[in-house]
Amino acid sequence: MIHLTIVGVPGSPYSRKLRAVLRYRRIPHAWVLPGSPESRGLPEPRVALLPRLILPGDDGALEARVDSTPLIRVLEGSHRGRSVVPPDPAMAFLDALLEDYADEWLTKPMFHYRWAFAPDAGRAAAILPRWFRTNMPEDHAVSLGKDFSERQIARLAVVGSNETTAPVIEESYRRLLALLDAHLTRWRFVMGGRPGASDFALYGQLTQLALFDPTPADIALRVAPRVVAWVDLVEDLSGLEPADADWLSSEDVPDTLRALLAEVGRVYVPFLLANAEALERGADRVEYRIDGRSWLQRPFPYQRKCLQWLREGRAALAADARRTVDALLAETGCARLF
Repeated sequence: MIHLTIVGVPGSPYSRKLRAVLRYRRIPHAWVLPGSPESRGLPEPRVALLPRLILPGDDGALEARVDSTPLIRVLEGSHRGRSVVPPDPAMAFLDALLEDYADEWLTKPMFHYRWAFAPDAGRAAAILPRWFRTNMPEDHAVSLGKDFSERQIARLAVVGSNETTAPVIEESYRRLLALLDAHLTRWRFVMGGRPGASDFALYGQLTQLALFDPTPADIALRVAPRVVAWVDLVEDLSGLEPADADWLSSEDVPDTLRALLAEVGRVYVPFLLANAEALERGADRVEYRIDGRSWLQRPFPYQRKCLQWLREGRAALAADARRTVDALLAETGCARLF
């Protein structure tokens, strides 16, 4: 079996997501920090994103690939056993929809709380630069922290964090905590007795929201301590012994999972549609109402691709599975995507 290298940092939700998948699936790997001596000589990706997975390309030469969601599917094809994709095509689609929501919507509260609140921005500025090199001179660490925080605060508008959108973002985070807490009261994971890709996507964002940044972490501890504990456990599930029967069945989807899907339909679906419509018109702003409140941000091309991939995923389902998915999404608000 090929030994993989993942280049990432603890403050990247997607780095944590992919590393947790590698750990759960017992895929041999090395965790390398960017800029460290261990990273020298490793191939660079075309787009400078984290995490980077170093693996052989079609010609056998090592290459750096990014984007956690497609990388997880690459690993599904290259490594057998302990899959994170449900075998039921309908459940696999719901898992992918929830994964996309976690990756693309929950990054909004993650970025919002980290850089719109002074205590959180101060903690991030103090710690994040030092992850790249803990033994750097103190004046250099302080300067890097200042530069990094100023750059990230200036990017708040990119993810949609502003005075107009703040109430939507903060209320959606609290609801997600309560909904996930209710689901985890009975089930160990979102997808049942074993984790799906959506579990790891939610975990990745919550490593920051529920564990690192003080403001959302305090909210999580008050609203859903069970979720905080769950995030700690998903960090390393290499000891879990999953069985095929552990997956939730599309014939018996619990109300708590339907409620999570309804939250996707409540906030993420309207954003995806409004974002795509703004890009189609060539508009420089997404102006819409989400959850009864005003939403205003710059359009984001990548999330138009997310909408396209979700539509392609549903269209690719066999007729029976598509009917099952449509029935499960009928009252969640998610059907508007299609």
